[in-house]
Amino acid sequence: MRIAELQDIQLDALKEVANIGAGHAATALSQLISKQVMLKVPSLQLDPLENVPNLLGSPERVVAGVLMHILGDITGRMLLLFPREAALVLTDRLLGKEPGTTTSFTEMERSCISETGNILAGSYLGALGEFLGLLLLPSVPSMVLDMSGAVLTTAYLGFGEPQDFVICIETSFHFVEDDKQLKGFFFLIPDMDSLEIILKSIDVSFHM
Repeated sequence: MRIAELQDIQLDALKEVANIGAGHAATALSQLISKQVMLKVPSLQLDPLENVPNLLGSPERVVAGVLMHILGDITGRMLLLFPREAALVLTDRLLGKEPGTTTSFTEMERSCISETGNILAGSYLGALGEFLGLLLLPSVPSMVLDMSGAVLTTAYLGFGEPQDFVICIETSFHFVEDDKQLKGFFFLIPDMDSLEIILKSIDVSFHM
């Protein structure tokens, strides 16, 4: 089965898992920066691979990306993407700086974005693993700053059978203190065998 053949009930299940993961990630981020952060999942949808860069404006738009491999009972990759401007604002907020302070990505800023991706990935995979009864862990994150088309190409390098579609989780960061929001995109890219495991586990969960 290809990602494009996911049924509505399976997508609904994945969105519920994403919402649970977002809640866990919000708690972790709030504890990390000692300020209340809420994460919402406005949408979970299937997107053709060629359309993904357009979600961020264009294939030439510079983005901050965090790439992680999925380890454990399934394999695949996860990719967190922010437009460069949003990543700079997010970094200011997470590091407690005045808005507009960060204008480039030094090692500290890169580490901050990587840790955000790590928290999101760990929370989402933990929720998905608990729901499916599987052990799922993220690899050490790798942060890259490049055009969105190039970052996406990197994310797909090495797949035995490239996917035509990705599972796109739109994620909204809401900073409660001043009621500001930032939007990012989280992409789940399981390989074909792992997709089959996920779908079979969803079916079992619904019929228990």
